[in-house]
Amino acid sequence: MSSIREPKLFALLAEFDEAEKIIEAAKLARQAGFEKMHAYTPFAIEELSEILQTKRRNWIPAIVLAGGIFGGLTGFFLQYYAAVISYPQNIGGRPPNSWEVFIPITFELTILGGAIIGALGLLILSGLPQLYHPVFAAPEFRRATQDAFFLSIESKDPKFDETETHDFLETLEPVDIIGVLDRRTGSER
Repeated sequence: MSSIREPKLFALLAEFDEAEKIIEAAKLARQAGFEKMHAYTPFAIEELSEILQTKRRNWIPAIVLAGGIFGGLTGFFLQYYAAVISYPQNIGGRPPNSWEVFIPITFELTILGGAIIGALGLLILSGLPQLYHPVFAAPEFRRATQDAFFLSIESKDPKFDETETHDFLETLEPVDIIGVLDRRTGSER
């Protein structure tokens, strides 16, 4: 028999009506020591992405390199197996292992392997497709694609305390502060 857990607070969401206000709010929140912050805006704001940027290692180049090496080796050894082991033929006096002939396909599969594995790696590391996120349940959040700017501070943040964080957000003079609950059943968050 499964029990349904009470929804826990996922984040506090501060709503702003101007881009300049959310940029300033994000700067002040970063200076206050908050780390787990996200911004939701109707258009891209370059300054905001720089402020909210977390220090994480970028694994995409290594994943693309690994995919390219895998694709290139696969292409080369597939041709080698076909020409030398499975069905060797003497055409024009060339040796069966004429590696120069294998270069175009090897190159093409290197590019293809890097592109496919890189795209899949990007999706996986980005957590996409994300069909549900707790902020989607906030009724005001639908305006994030129209005319409102939202800054969320997650409850997983080491500095997060519900009362103190709420008081801090009030000092930023938002239009509204919304508590976002994580309504997923069985969630350990």
